Amino acid sequence: MRRPPELHEYVCVAHVHSLHSDGTGTVAEIAQAAAQADVDVVLLTDHDTLAARDAGEERWWDRVLVLVGCEISPRGGNHYLAFGLERPIDPQARTIAEICSEVREQGGFGFAAHPASRGVPRLGPVARPMPFAELATAGADGVEVWSFVTDTVERLPGARSIPSFLARPAHWLEHPREEVLKEWDALGQHRRCPAIGGVDAHQVGLRVGRRVPVRLMAYRRSFRFLRTHVLTTEPLRGDLDRDRALIFDALREGRCFVATDCFGPTRGFRFWAERGEQTVAMGGEVRGNGWTLRAVAPRPALLRLLRDGAVVDQHWAPALARRIEGPGVWRVEAQLEVDGRPRTWVLTNPIYVRRDEPPGGE
Repeated sequence: MRRPPELHEYVCVAHVHSLHSDGTGTVAEIAQAAAQADVDVVLLTDHDTLAARDAGEERWWDRVLVLVGCEISPRGGNHYLAFGLERPIDPQARTIAEICSEVREQGGFGFAAHPASRGVPRLGPVARPMPFAELATAGADGVEVWSFVTDTVERLPGARSIPSFLARPAHWLEHPREEVLKEWDALGQHRRCPAIGGVDAHQVGLRVGRRVPVRLMAYRRSFRFLRTHVLTTEPLRGDLDRDRALIFDALREGRCFVATDCFGPTRGFRFWAERGEQTVAMGGEVRGNGWTLRAVAPRPALLRLLRDGAVVDQHWAPALARRIEGPGVWRVEAQLEVDGRPRTWVLTNPIYVRRDEPPGGE
């Protein structure tokens, strides 16, 4: 067995809001909360603004790197988590397809936010649906395949369960939505479509001066539950421009996995393809037959290998290996049993196995 590609792992929290939009924390407070939660990188996405970058707050805060994107927020849904922008984009003046196109024209990339959102009718306008309804046609580069707050709260059995969620979030955290996974797997059969997990952290509460005496869930606490582990080709070294490029390149390429670290540490999880001397990390695209897919976990788990969304192999072990033939969107899910129920622990980005091109590209 060959070793997995040599990569450097950093734990990110994605989809975070600050005082620059509708969060209650300063960027400095968010960076401090991230450090306390053992997070390496914060992907800040305030609504329709790059004010944090303009204020010089995109930088290293001691050991935490804060990178500034934005959540482009059309009314009623089709929100887009965009990174690498030169300037903000007016969400009301364009269709979502035009927004995705302009993000790329600026040299950026993005992820469709909480695509299956359906709201919580009993809570009224404060929890109205915010779906990304045009995922297959809008041209989004990737997808927020699991949204911690949106997906969990919207699946509660009723509004009376919200206090229980706030008291014990992990009790209600189980799996990403099947409808999102299904659409993501279908998109991957036609093009690469990287995925991330988002927190959608606002630290909802009341700020009074420099304090937030009333808050429903602190940043530090919400950063524990759903994270995106990013795998860079070189280590981060404290140079903002270089380190930003490394993180963004990994996100664009899908060299990352979504993890519920609250159920157990996932650092060191890897999924790759190998054939002869070739090795390709998750998010990569390969052609032809004869590839072996491998996954290794930091502890035994139910490792499930999926092809185009269907489970083709699963067993309880710290590693998985399977020689495959034929094309497909291949990815791995790892599950643990917590409180007597199976929970998704790791969700990898796929390895895309395509058919060999005919000679001459015909």
